Amino acid sequence: MAWLSGFRSGAFRFACLLALAFAAGSALVLVVVERSIAHYAVDATEGGLTSEAAILAGEDREEGRASLLGAIARHRRASGAEAFRYQVIDRAGRLLVDDIGTPTVRLGWGQVAVHDDPQDPAAETLRSLGVALPNGGTLVVATDTYDIQELRRALDRFLVVAGAVITVLALVGGYLIGALFMRRLDRVNAAIARVMAGNTAERLPPIGISREFDQLSANLNAMLDRIGALMDGLRQVTTDIAHDLRTPLGRLRQQLEQTRDARDPERFDASIDTAIAQTDEILAIFRALLRIGTLEGGDGRQYFAPLDLSELVGRVIAAYQPVAEDDGKTLIAAHANGLLIEGDAELLAQMMTNLVDNAIRHTPAGSTIVSRLERIDGAIVASVSDDGPGIPPHERDAVLTRFYRLDRSRNLPGAGLGMALAAAIAALHRVRLDLLDNRPGLRVRLTFAQPARVVETGVAALD
Repeated sequence: MAWLSGFRSGAFRFACLLALAFAAGSALVLVVVERSIAHYAVDATEGGLTSEAAILAGEDREEGRASLLGAIARHRRASGAEAFRYQVIDRAGRLLVDDIGTPTVRLGWGQVAVHDDPQDPAAETLRSLGVALPNGGTLVVATDTYDIQELRRALDRFLVVAGAVITVLALVGGYLIGALFMRRLDRVNAAIARVMAGNTAERLPPIGISREFDQLSANLNAMLDRIGALMDGLRQVTTDIAHDLRTPLGRLRQQLEQTRDARDPERFDASIDTAIAQTDEILAIFRALLRIGTLEGGDGRQYFAPLDLSELVGRVIAAYQPVAEDDGKTLIAAHANGLLIEGDAELLAQMMTNLVDNAIRHTPAGSTIVSRLERIDGAIVASVSDDGPGIPPHERDAVLTRFYRLDRSRNLPGAGLGMALAAAIAALHRVRLDLLDNRPGLRVRLTFAQPARVVETGVAALD
């Protein structure tokens, strides 16, 4: 039944454990208090008996037996409620005063049971103190312990009632907390069920019990967002592969058909070489896709190490300067020296290579390409800019995805994976990649999140 779910919840069991611990602690405190009060009452009673016996014994020693008896009479009248009872026995064993009614009283501390009411069979317990009188005989002073016994009984009743109230309140509170928690969890479980049923846009509601539980819901929603993004990426990659690999696979099939019909050995060998080249192109596409997927999954940070970014980017630019010159373009470098970061040198070199290669391939002859590496407000900023045709603003985000190519670039070699790979490498290194207008042309800006460490200042320029 639904109302029983509160009793089955972990919150209810936890509340029961707390109630048990609290009840045990409360019982222990009450027992200690009861014992302390009882001991205090006993000590006060015995102190009163000791003081009374000392006063009366002093009367007997200093004024005589008659003065002792007179003092007892005065004390009886003064107490009113018969706080003390007395028994005086002279040297010959005669009872001179007997308020106790039993001859079994002894010297020292003792307990005496007396029956004041013949109709009441229950005996009253007195605490007694017997002392030897200076002029011979015995003095016994006693008082009842009814108040002490009543106090103990009241404390025992309070202990039982308090324990029961604490237990009931804990059970009720545990049930209410458990029921509230279960209702909140039922909403979360219902949302999870809808996600498992295929509604990937569903998100978990906040639990609302505490900030920690709300943080758990937020983290789970972030995880669902990440899974959804990965699933969307997987669907997009599947569609892109089916669409963009159809052309090279079709060309490869056509080439193989031509090879099968070839009779000339030279033509046959040439067709085989062409088919191998087309196969290598397809394999390169798959390798790039696998690498992009690996990088987007976060794999590779364990290989990060300190490196000199200035030296790394300088090597890339030096390698591409002859390529730019052969293509009728100018490649210029303006780099600050000794900028150190942590990262994967091979991946960062691949990222810079892709950016420089794109700038060279997609700009007309006579263009100027500039690579900059500098510190701005304590952060490292790298950029590759050109004065070519650039990229329209509405297509700048798209060129960072797999297989996307501008219309004017479709007649050039490539599969549209270079910028996607560069974006994946930048994301792995927590580098912000922005495509900006260079007026004219395109400027690709890379902002490293980690602070720049500089070994040696200066700017190196390569023409």
